[in-house]
Amino acid sequence: MSGHEYTVPGELGDPAVRAAEVAEPGAVTIVVPTFNESANIRRLLQQITESVPSRLPCEVVFVDDSTDDTPDVIRQAAQDCPFPVTVLHREEPVGGLGGAVVEGLRAASSEWIVVMDGDCQHPPSLVPELVATGERANAGLVVASRYIKGGSRAGLAGGYRVAVSRGATWLTKSLFPRRLHGISDPMSGFFAIRRGTVTADVLRPLGYKILLELAVRSRPRRVTEVPFVFQDRFAGESKSSAREGMRFLRHLAGLRTASPVARMVGFGLIGATGFVPNLVGLWALTVLGTHYVPAEILANQLGVAWNFLLIEQLLFRDRRGHRRWWDRAGRFALLANADLVLRIPLIALFVDRFGMGALPATALALVTTFVLRFVGTEALVYLPRRRRESRTAA
Repeated sequence: MSGHEYTVPGELGDPAVRAAEVAEPGAVTIVVPTFNESANIRRLLQQITESVPSRLPCEVVFVDDSTDDTPDVIRQAAQDCPFPVTVLHREEPVGGLGGAVVEGLRAASSEWIVVMDGDCQHPPSLVPELVATGERANAGLVVASRYIKGGSRAGLAGGYRVAVSRGATWLTKSLFPRRLHGISDPMSGFFAIRRGTVTADVLRPLGYKILLELAVRSRPRRVTEVPFVFQDRFAGESKSSAREGMRFLRHLAGLRTASPVARMVGFGLIGATGFVPNLVGLWALTVLGTHYVPAEILANQLGVAWNFLLIEQLLFRDRRGHRRWWDRAGRFALLANADLVLRIPLIALFVDRFGMGALPATALALVTTFVLRFVGTEALVYLPRRRRESRTAA
């Protein structure tokens, strides 16, 4: 991990102390991702101190992406805490706050890990109940929900944020009805998970909705919920923004297209949208007096560029690291234009060799070239990481 690890002296940094005080059954690691939350830290640690009973061994791991003095404030406030406090400061905030939580999961040494925000909107008084509920139900994941009896979203500021939260919840549950079955609040950032039920290496977070990532990629078999009242922010400003909203939508698209079949469907849908810039470009060029043949060729490149930008963002975002963008764009353009060149000979082959009619031959050629284009795009433009790693190892 990039960055630096800070540990309160004599506490969490000593492996013997870790093993003796924390890693025992029922112990809890509280993971708090932070970004410029210095004004909330003392209040949060005070609430944890008051809420978590001494019989529940506890450690707190802050994973910090801040550009302010938050790490220093944490270390100073930790001196007054009766439990170990660690700061993992990341120089590169890979994956956003969700990526910070994954680093916290890796660093946790307790049987139970509770993830909560650093803005005091998640009440630490609920931490013992989350762990106790998980133990009683023999659950792997316990979600603090605003949307079951006894819960409330009162701390959401304004009707706009309420509408966005409800809309995002509806969208995610519609896209993942099986994976999110029994989770009424997949947008919650407050939950407890058993350390043995999650493998951090399979997680690919983008943004701050880490519970959704956990539930879709490595959902434990047994899930339960407890109600909680979403509190008002103690200090500072919300990190929700239009940019985070776009990251959330990209994250949803990436999760939904994780399987090859779903990715192929998405590839086809994106290809269909490419007809719009293609037709607009063709219309503009012919209006300007361009002959229809070169106009069609040029307009097709607009569709190719449109499709490339969308699949980069929505389908193959996590496979872009091994080629430069111009290499990927060039290979994709070659495959897309080869599609046009290959289609006519295929139609002729189906008609002349197999006696098919022109219409079914054209349809079959479209399907054939689409499949070849999808397979070629995966294999020649976005090679799976494991192939690259195996070549490197060799």
